[in-house]
Amino acid sequence: PSLSCAWQDDWTDLDLDARSAKMARQGVKYLTLAEAKIADPETMDELPWDGESIGELMLGGNTVMKGYLKNPDATAEALRGGWFHTGDLGVRHADGYIEIKDRSKDIIISGGENISSIEIEAALYHHPKVLEVAVVAKPDKKWGEVPCAFITLKQDLESDTNEMIDFCRENMARFKVPKTIVFGPLPKTETGKIQKFMLRERAKELA
Repeated sequence: PSLSCAWQDDWTDLDLDARSAKMARQGVKYLTLAEAKIADPETMDELPWDGESIGELMLGGNTVMKGYLKNPDATAEALRGGWFHTGDLGVRHADGYIEIKDRSKDIIISGGENISSIEIEAALYHHPKVLEVAVVAKPDKKWGEVPCAFITLKQDLESDTNEMIDFCRENMARFKVPKTIVFGPLPKTETGKIQKFMLRERAKELA
């Protein structure tokens, strides 16, 4: 492992929601890892530990891979600047704990704002009618990209776009609210992993 969510004694006195939020973070660097940081992938500068500034998780140390087999170009890209670029986007909190927000390929850039698809999915999973959800970027002429949510409802339950959008407006900033809701089964691999690349193609068709 690279990160570990090490338990802190003062978490014991927190209420369940606050304690769960602390424990859901990926944590601090593992003992065998030399360094981990959240940084701007272009400048390589470390970002503030404010829990808000989203950057790429980068790892350093002699436990990080040497490279990809017979693929020097991919190796050079992954190890730019002497750090391993994980492709995970996250924030670092004031206590030093890292929280991954999304994969770089899944982040939604809308009007210059970075929107985490995972954050929207987590909010929608709290809706009592939602069984499964996946959020991807949909091309938009005005904003560049906007969130598009694909939702599978629990058996025998019904809902509509307005209900889901109203729920999102109550639980997240307005610019993060999905502009499109699509109901139905989600495409998956044989092992049950949601195939977001197929949903991205469907979102493009809806644009």
